[in-house]
Amino acid sequence: MKRKKRLSILAAGMLCGLLVAFGGRTDTVHAAGAMNVNAAISGSDVTVTAASSDVPASDDGMLYLFAEPVYSDGISTNALANAPAAGNVSFTVPLNANSADSRLFSKFIVAAVQGGQYVPLNGGAYIINPEAIANKTFARTAAGKKGLVPDPAKISTDELTDLGVHQVLYNVALSRILGPTENGSYPTINYSYNGRNYQFNGLVVAEYDNIFGTFTKKGLQTTAILLNPNDGRMPQLIHPLARDGFVSPYYAFNTADKEGVDYLTAAAAFLAERYSDSEHGKVDNWIVGNEVNARYEWNYVNIPNLDAYANEYAEAYRLCYNAIKSKNANAGVYICTEQQWDRNRNEAGKYDSKDFIDSFNKAILAGGNLDWGLMTHPYPVPLTWAAYWTGGAYYKNLVKHSVNSAYVTMENVEVLTDYMCRPELLAPNGQVRSILTAAGYTTTQGEDMACAAMVLGWQQAANNQYIDAFIISRETEIAEEIPQGLALGLTNPDGSHKLTYDCYKNLDGPNAAAYIQQALALRGAGDLSQLIYPR
Repeated sequence: MKRKKRLSILAAGMLCGLLVAFGGRTDTVHAAGAMNVNAAISGSDVTVTAASSDVPASDDGMLYLFAEPVYSDGISTNALANAPAAGNVSFTVPLNANSADSRLFSKFIVAAVQGGQYVPLNGGAYIINPEAIANKTFARTAAGKKGLVPDPAKISTDELTDLGVHQVLYNVALSRILGPTENGSYPTINYSYNGRNYQFNGLVVAEYDNIFGTFTKKGLQTTAILLNPNDGRMPQLIHPLARDGFVSPYYAFNTADKEGVDYLTAAAAFLAERYSDSEHGKVDNWIVGNEVNARYEWNYVNIPNLDAYANEYAEAYRLCYNAIKSKNANAGVYICTEQQWDRNRNEAGKYDSKDFIDSFNKAILAGGNLDWGLMTHPYPVPLTWAAYWTGGAYYKNLVKHSVNSAYVTMENVEVLTDYMCRPELLAPNGQVRSILTAAGYTTTQGEDMACAAMVLGWQQAANNQYIDAFIISRETEIAEEIPQGLALGLTNPDGSHKLTYDCYKNLDGPNAAAYIQQALALRGAGDLSQLIYPR
């Protein structure tokens, strides 16, 4: 994946602490001589290195390596290897890729015998380079930033081409694809993964083959969102702490037991492998969940503490990341947050995006840094008011060009991209992480107002080197959303074009200047330099 602007990176000593929370469970390092531990694939093996400033105390003068499942609270397995106690040690063990004993998702713990029992010296280290064993390395689709949430009923038409779309965003509910087929004409797909056979619904997979294949033939870069509805079809995917009767559109993935981990990783691996080339279509980017900082609304699990919740999500993310990248080395894997940035809310289950990003990143660093990307939703405030500049003092108090802004919209999106330049948030290669944006502009205040907001949002994205996509929601209006004030489509439910259709079409073309001037006139600005914050 492309990256931009190399910056200095913090010392590796930041990466591990003595107390690391994993998924609502807390692994406390009790042993004297806690160690920084890293795990990486080397050929067909895993090399685990451990370092500390002092030689850890050990009753027998040895250190031991364990490979625990992600849901383990401590040491529950037998030692894989041992080495004399020292300030720097290294272990090499078989990866056992694609077998029942695969260690691709293991939590590696180095321990010492103290007081007659094994005591962990680290909170758990995970493999950080799953792409090393990928069997698909096809190049990513070269695409511009201009994106759209497409109407699946229109993908065979020339509308996406007419609009000049470069990127598309599409949902994948895992419970839909898992399980036997619903139609004899589309046989069940049997998929062997890590020594176990899984069934995938042939009819639903054929649907995605058609959709993703069509996008690929049109030269579009595809981003897919992995979602976890509780529709009764795959209950093992629902986290046990999300089964308390609370009703949410989507739920936290189950990382708490073997069934949940097995099905989640198999589904992610299947999708990444199938949609990694032109045969069935290519998905370049995968997003794990939707607006996951909004725990009640979009990723429900009954874990009311931010750090514990972020750690739980980090486990699910890491499982998906390793499954996806081990099949398609060039895939991008993203988290997703919404526009509530720094409201300092005291409401349970409503975490600010900034706080969630910080907590998630802390969990990832503790287990081994990964190349995670960020999808953010900088919609106008409120969602039902595209003409944000008419909001007066109310709007200005919520949307500021400073790090403590309550909201991040496309007007002040530089707040988020500046924040992601912080050294502690950089990718493993020391560069700013990939950032995708998705927003929608309702026409309930007038199509000209929505068009102006869209034009100015595009200009912010086009002039910000850290933004890799500006995705508009959506191609076709959803009739049920209109009474809610969310007339977001570029076309009406009957397919007729709105003014925003032509506006979107011309955002980046030879006629863009006329639309920019109309937007500036509505905003009361003389030129773009008064409104745009280049980065």
